[in-house]
Amino acid sequence: MTTTLTQTSTAQLPAFAQKFLKEPKKLFIDGKFVDAKSGKTFPVFNPATGETIAYVAEGDSADIDLAVAAARRAFERGSWRKMSPSQRSRLIYQLADKMEERLEDFALLESLDNGKPLSIARVADVPLAVDNLRYMAGWATKILGDTIPIPGDFHAYTRREPIGVAGQIIPWNFPLLMAAWKIGPALAAGCTIVLKPAEQTPLSAMLLAEIAAEVGFPEGVLNVVPGYGETAGAAIAAHPDVDKVAFTGSTDVGKLIVKAAAGNLKKVTLELGGKSPNIIFADANIEEAIAGAAFAIFFNMGECCSAGSRLFVERPVFDQVTQAIANAAKGMKVGSGLDQSTEIGPLVSDEQLDRVTGYIQSGIDEGARTLSGGGRVGDRGYFVAPTVIVDVKPNMKIMREEIFGPVVAATPFDDMNEVLEQANDTVFGLAAGVWTKDVSKAHNVAAGLRAGSVWVNCYNVFDAALPFGGYKQSGWGREMSHNALECYTETKSVVVKL
Repeated sequence: MTTTLTQTSTAQLPAFAQKFLKEPKKLFIDGKFVDAKSGKTFPVFNPATGETIAYVAEGDSADIDLAVAAARRAFERGSWRKMSPSQRSRLIYQLADKMEERLEDFALLESLDNGKPLSIARVADVPLAVDNLRYMAGWATKILGDTIPIPGDFHAYTRREPIGVAGQIIPWNFPLLMAAWKIGPALAAGCTIVLKPAEQTPLSAMLLAEIAAEVGFPEGVLNVVPGYGETAGAAIAAHPDVDKVAFTGSTDVGKLIVKAAAGNLKKVTLELGGKSPNIIFADANIEEAIAGAAFAIFFNMGECCSAGSRLFVERPVFDQVTQAIANAAKGMKVGSGLDQSTEIGPLVSDEQLDRVTGYIQSGIDEGARTLSGGGRVGDRGYFVAPTVIVDVKPNMKIMREEIFGPVVAATPFDDMNEVLEQANDTVFGLAAGVWTKDVSKAHNVAAGLRAGSVWVNCYNVFDAALPFGGYKQSGWGREMSHNALECYTETKSVVVKL
């Protein structure tokens, strides 16, 4: 394995990053950058080194109260509701344009903060975030009601109206992209927002707040409050003046969000965990399937809710496929995300490092065998070698629970009915992959899989026009596409006696 753990000090960073990291990172409430009411800050770490790179104001329930009040004023009495849909659309477009102008800055912050390769952030995270905002900007003028004929002398129609104040809690694996997924449809629908970025990765959200202010969003429309989930996140979920909460993260935390939201029965959307099956039939293009399976699990260090972490391979090609993926894993360059040649960056935190290595060890302890990887790389930063595990059993933790790291558990199968049963034997249902040249088989398997997204002869293909979300305990509602707008609007029936 190539393991060049290149370290980059802040002194080596571009001038923008050095200046950005040195400046105090404040909360963005009611159009202004302000200190937390408590005066507290929390550290942000470079996962490639474990070193502190910035301090950010630590929002808690008192700050959430201020942000929600600002969002409520902006929604009820501000200029946002009075704007025409085309004006809202123009502002969202301008935000997307400004993000695109700052692509290098955003990509650098994503890599520095999350650990992901800079080369990936440049071509995936930032462009997809920009595209999603542009897509949603177009929908602002197309949120329509219906005229409905009913018996009698009545004129009946429906209106689609913004739901109100939206609390949005985003994860650390795709910080900017998840922010765009959340704020895009909410802004297009006419909602106001209190956004809480993950405490591990708040930097890109802070730059997003800066450019939203530059673009000219009215005060209180977009509020950004970094803080910890147990304080700021919990306060959003339970707040009586928040009309809707949207959360992306673990299933366990999603269940806590639902309980907290019960107080005022706020609307809830959840994009939660996954344990996605990736199925390779013997009649597939094997070289493409091998490359696709490696991409499905090692992309973004496996810190991807849709990662193809359970690999099912038809028995005649099982050894060939798994060994080839293991060989590919052994050849991947592990290192700092700022190193242009890095393929696998560090995990996001020491907590995640312990979690992932603990799962690998549990698999070994239960009798599984590693073909590649198997543990930590180096003694500085949070690096884990890309790992392929075989000799697994259905009841092992590594087959049942979401690992959220570059670890795939592979098992053979003998026929389509068997693999469908195994693939669906999970509490999750976020995504799945199918590799076969047989079109009929592909459609039959896609229909049989209990998952919100099924990729055939490809994996991790996303587009702003495609809905994304899960079955079962992988969540409620959908991100992206026109479906996301339904999560931020209420439908009102109006009946007029003629």
